[in-house]
Amino acid sequence: MQGTSTEYKKDLGLKESVAIVISRIIGSGIFRTPAPIMALVGCTSLFGLVWVIGGIITIFGAVIYAELSAMLPKSGGPYVFLKEAYGPYIAFIRGWAMFFVSETASIVAVALVFTEYLNAIWELTAGTPFNLPITFIISLLTIWTLTGINMFGVSLSGKFQVFFSMVKVGALGAIIGMTLTSFSTGNIQNFINPLWPESFGWETILAVGAALRYSFFAFSGWEGATYMAEEVKEPQKTLPLSLFIGIGGVMLLYIGTNLGYLFQLDVQAITENKWVATAAMQVVLGATGGILISVAVAINAFGNISTQILCKSRTWHAMARDGLFFDKFKELHPVFQTPNNALIGQGIWATVLLVFSLTATYLQSGSSGSNAYEIMIDFFSATSTIFNLLTFYAIYILRKKWPTKERPYKALLYPWSMIVVLILYSAFFIITLITAFIPSMIGIALTLSGSFYYMKKIK
Repeated sequence: MQGTSTEYKKDLGLKESVAIVISRIIGSGIFRTPAPIMALVGCTSLFGLVWVIGGIITIFGAVIYAELSAMLPKSGGPYVFLKEAYGPYIAFIRGWAMFFVSETASIVAVALVFTEYLNAIWELTAGTPFNLPITFIISLLTIWTLTGINMFGVSLSGKFQVFFSMVKVGALGAIIGMTLTSFSTGNIQNFINPLWPESFGWETILAVGAALRYSFFAFSGWEGATYMAEEVKEPQKTLPLSLFIGIGGVMLLYIGTNLGYLFQLDVQAITENKWVATAAMQVVLGATGGILISVAVAINAFGNISTQILCKSRTWHAMARDGLFFDKFKELHPVFQTPNNALIGQGIWATVLLVFSLTATYLQSGSSGSNAYEIMIDFFSATSTIFNLLTFYAIYILRKKWPTKERPYKALLYPWSMIVVLILYSAFFIITLITAFIPSMIGIALTLSGSFYYMKKIK
């Protein structure tokens, strides 16, 4: 039986918060996005540029989030910031978009990568890949197994995050160490061949902008700890510190990992291998290396899905608690104090999106389901960008609205940090509309559909 208590347990310290940041970022991106990025840009200089831009945006975005989360340490993350800056409608529609477009779709995307790397293991050992029904069944079971685990308390979930974050760091460390020190198989010419695109023009800009969809996704999730602010000890101090420690560590790992990929695989090989980590380790250690790293990547993705399910359900609960979402989602379990109804609702919609993505990829490429990951990212990128822009601008609005409010942390290099983020994200949004128009429009239409629910709700 569900209760109506709204008091969370403060079971998360700095260690758990940093683990959540790391586990939310390192999931599928660094192991899956290099192939579509390289396929779009086709040279090492632009490949590096895409990752650098993604890192810069992440740093400046974290600077802004750190001020907002320290000032407003409430569960729900960006939903809370938008509600205070723009009022309930914008906050609601962002939360609606998170549920029906961006955040639940992200859970599905990583579940597909988890299944893909299990597929890599199976193909290396048995010689045949999964078919589409097997891909669906494994992805579905993964989502619902981790939803069930997260229904038994944040303390248990927090321990999961610490364990999985250690596995993630270990896996990336292994890739970096082995790929960069295997001089017998590596080739330094891979870093410069080709270094530049054949020509520079509008197509080059569009290619970089389209590739940023996958870089941003690889860096996404760093704000995860802010979704659970009411369950964090000393959130004013812990949240900003966890963001900077977690993001800084991940960026160093990403740089090393991409250098390792390039040392072992040329541009063509990276383009052709969606399981790039497996391909790189196969070059170094043969089939055994491919299997071992595929296992590690699968574990990483599994942990990331768990973290996403844990963090995002708190937003649906926070919205329902404010009377702006499905009423059942505001209830907490009387024993575990977890938003179990929100978790179940999230799982149901993730199932719908899983069916959508696999159906779309089947219509595009047949029975393999190999493009479902890209379809999910293209589906939510434009919508996510709109609300990221609004969230970053909220720091300006709230400084004007509450000039004397206590701010335990103030954004570094403000207002320039905000201006850089807004300019780059605005350019990215325009390019996303050009290069992924139909999936972007589907996401935006689903977002706007929330207006009808909102009008009915406030009557």
